[in-house]
Amino acid sequence: MDTSVQLKQIQSFVNKLGVMRLKDLIKAVRNCKTAADERAVIAKESAFIRTQFKEENNDTRHINVSKLLYIFMLGYPAHFGQIECLKLVASNKFSDKRLGYLGIMLLLDENQEVLTLVTNSLKNDLNHSNMFNVGLALCTLGNISSVEMARDLSSEVEKLLGNSNTYIRKKAALCALRIIRKVPDLLDNYVIRANKLLNEEKNHAILLTGTTLLIEMCQLSKNVLNDTRKNVPRLVRILRNLVNNNYSAEHDVNGVSDPFLQVQILRLLRLLGHNNVEASDLMNDVLAQVATNTDNAKNVGNSILYETVLTIMNIESEKSLQVMAINILGRFLSNRDNNIKYVALTTLCQVASILTDSSSLQRHSSTIIDCIKDTDISIRKRAIDLAFILMNRQNIRVLARELLVSLETTTNEEKSKISRRLCECANRYKPNKRWEIDTVCRVLKIAGGHVEQDVINNFIRLISTSSTELQQYATSKLYNILNKKNDTVESQEGLQLATIWCIGEYCDLLLQSPLDDSLAINDEDETNNSSTEIPSETEVIDLLERLIEGSHVTNKIRQYILIALVKLTNKLSSNCRDRNNSIIAKYKTNINLEIQQRAVEFSSLNNLNDDIRSVVLDRMPALENTKEKKSSSSSSNVS
Repeated sequence: MDTSVQLKQIQSFVNKLGVMRLKDLIKAVRNCKTAADERAVIAKESAFIRTQFKEENNDTRHINVSKLLYIFMLGYPAHFGQIECLKLVASNKFSDKRLGYLGIMLLLDENQEVLTLVTNSLKNDLNHSNMFNVGLALCTLGNISSVEMARDLSSEVEKLLGNSNTYIRKKAALCALRIIRKVPDLLDNYVIRANKLLNEEKNHAILLTGTTLLIEMCQLSKNVLNDTRKNVPRLVRILRNLVNNNYSAEHDVNGVSDPFLQVQILRLLRLLGHNNVEASDLMNDVLAQVATNTDNAKNVGNSILYETVLTIMNIESEKSLQVMAINILGRFLSNRDNNIKYVALTTLCQVASILTDSSSLQRHSSTIIDCIKDTDISIRKRAIDLAFILMNRQNIRVLARELLVSLETTTNEEKSKISRRLCECANRYKPNKRWEIDTVCRVLKIAGGHVEQDVINNFIRLISTSSTELQQYATSKLYNILNKKNDTVESQEGLQLATIWCIGEYCDLLLQSPLDDSLAINDEDETNNSSTEIPSETEVIDLLERLIEGSHVTNKIRQYILIALVKLTNKLSSNCRDRNNSIIAKYKTNINLEIQQRAVEFSSLNNLNDDIRSVVLDRMPALENTKEKKSSSSSSNVS
């Protein structure tokens, strides 16, 4: 009864002062219809709070600070209340102290000079007899500790790690985590006490904070990592108990016993078992148990399975365990949740390089192909990355076919990357040269406007080093693709450049009957077979003339066509030769200096003797791979 009377007296006192309560301020802000109205309310109240702070009114300080914190959370400036928070922290009232520490955590950060003023209050509260005061100080120190504060208060936190009160110990462990992150030199002071936290097997809060602290320590120090390996049997026992124990309402989350602790233990085991066979052997059985017994019907189970997979793949685990881990990720790929699919694909990309035998991963090729067709662009990207990692001589045909289909719908930025990687894989794993030529032709047809120059150069080099039959096949294939008068196809610059180069070099082969009847031109992406009719000289020149005057022509294409036309004068009849010369002559006055120079020089070749001109315009020899030549020469120089 006395308490209610006191509250009424305080309320009446506040009302007399005309101080707006926090509840009233929230209501006023919510009633604002426009952003301008809200700014006006906040500006008026901020001015009133400033005035109150200047008057040093202790009775209303906590009300004004609470309103100021609300104003800060709305995104408005509240830095002028920092000193008032320090005054509340120095108060003997727990409610004032709690509000003051909250204000310090919100309004201050480790870089502000005002923070040094709170060090003494923190030290006093860390040594306070009331555990809740100690808890407030530990929370604040753990959130905003600077390097100087960490050094000044490290001894107090170290002492509290050995406190008999579990409430204090768990907060001290998290505070120690902040301290060693700020000052790694202080790490050795906490090693013994941190390891002792694992003895509290019945207190999950202590275990969770202790495990988190040890993870950070192991990442910072190899000596601590080696010393902590003695705890592997204990960690294995705790994890096994969590997996096998019956239902516990206190720790249950969707039917899983304390998943947060399980995840942290798995992360610590991952560090302890990395590159250590002895520690890995101790945890193999329990990892298999977790992978087998954890229910994947809900996300909480999937999170544990994900951490289990990462642990298995990062320790010296048995081969059967690695297969189990890959199968878990394979099940993730079939999940309806796109987040789980993405995580699985990302993880598979990471572990694919670790696996010595990719057969377990190859079993999930069909699921990965389904992900390539997914509507989510993020999943498609990851699935494509994984497909390139998995590609080998056995599956190159299947995966390349799917990647070519996806290439048609992907973004322009991705087309460049996929095209380059696909052409590289086609060169590395090709079943034969004819298949590689077909694949690169399809790439150029779909994404020729986005391929890098290296892709075109390598394709031209491939054709120049092939047999005469394949040179004829490639030239005919490229000619037929461009001769369909498809505007989309003609817009692919890379396709035009490769075709023009081949026509210039191998037009004599293009005009002949097939040298090898088994090399039938049949585009896989077409509904009808491509035309296999042998073109005439006139039709070839018609194509070049259409391209050089087309809407998609660039200066680079014009240069290629001029070279092709002058080369054809050495291979075609006199009538066609005259037509070529007339086309070249049109560009002798072109505004582009490079094109103009080429046209003039090519026209002057007509004045040369036929024998000399035929030598100048003869077919180029097989092109060498300059990169390979440089690397081989450098290696020979080294040897």
